[in-house]
Amino acid sequence: MKLVGSDNTIKSDLPKTITKHLDVIISKSESSKGVLTVVLTSLIYKTLKPTQDIRNHQTSIDNGYSGRTFDTKYVTPFLKSIKFPSMAESGWLTRSLEQKVPYDKNYSGAIRPDTLKTSFLETIDFIQKGQDLDKCLSYLMQGLIIKRNSQEIDLAKPLNLPIATIIELLTKHFNAKYTADGVSRLPVLALFAAYECLMKEAKRFEGKTLLEIESHTSADTRSGRIGDIDIVDERGKEFEAVEVKHGIQINAQLVKDAFEKFKTTQVNRYYLLSTADIESSESEKIDKEIERIKNIHGCHVIANGLINSLKYYLRLLSETSEFISNYVDLIESDTALKYEHKKKWNEIISAM
Repeated sequence: MKLVGSDNTIKSDLPKTITKHLDVIISKSESSKGVLTVVLTSLIYKTLKPTQDIRNHQTSIDNGYSGRTFDTKYVTPFLKSIKFPSMAESGWLTRSLEQKVPYDKNYSGAIRPDTLKTSFLETIDFIQKGQDLDKCLSYLMQGLIIKRNSQEIDLAKPLNLPIATIIELLTKHFNAKYTADGVSRLPVLALFAAYECLMKEAKRFEGKTLLEIESHTSADTRSGRIGDIDIVDERGKEFEAVEVKHGIQINAQLVKDAFEKFKTTQVNRYYLLSTADIESSESEKIDKEIERIKNIHGCHVIANGLINSLKYYLRLLSETSEFISNYVDLIESDTALKYEHKKKWNEIISAM
């Protein structure tokens, strides 16, 4: 692969007939990570195994290979390591790409929009022909580097803010209008940032461990975790957990669903917090369900508004600057968040 310049222009002599499709894939790389991942996997595998028909992307297809296995082992970990758009595990876990039929012009997967599906299939066809694979890979890498670097941003970390101001900033950040997915992650990060502080200051958490925050796409049943935030005791047993909802009102059914997650554990407290207020008509039903769980299990379930809980936690801290620092660090590093979520934080701070 030839060295390229450091400016914001992709350097390539590939024909426009293919670069126009690669441009679409790059432009949709955040919203359609699966397409990007499958294209890169196909491209790399074809380079390594020129005789393989990469359109036959599953072993269940005649003369096929396991694109998912190769992706999971090599491609997705690489994409994560350099902060390129990536799936949690594999591009083949996307429903529109996991169909057990070849990626040919008749492929039935519901890739949206149609322009992306066309570009995907045209690119796969180009790769299958086996020409200019290094140039194709170079083009995609250059485009992704340019896009990533254009979205790097230094986030503001204001110091010594009053609790009321912090709550106002967080509320604006949670409730802003975004075009990209990921906003539901923000309140989770805020709670986690608060717990990072509380673990050092609250006597209740002496000897306890705050588990690392999991990826946004990790299913609870698969990961073994019972909440979005989990604290374990000295023996590694569940001690406290928090489940966070954004814009979803807590009701008795959600409390029942939460119990199903932790009923086989000995967790002491389980918080069910939401950015949406609890309907007064649901309060009695929720209280009855909480009492039922207390009687049969012993866990104290707390259903509450997330903002009220944050206010309470912040009052317990000796000072709030560490909380802001933790929250900003999490925003910077969390892969579920996009550039616009980070940019919005700076805009909110600038407008203080």
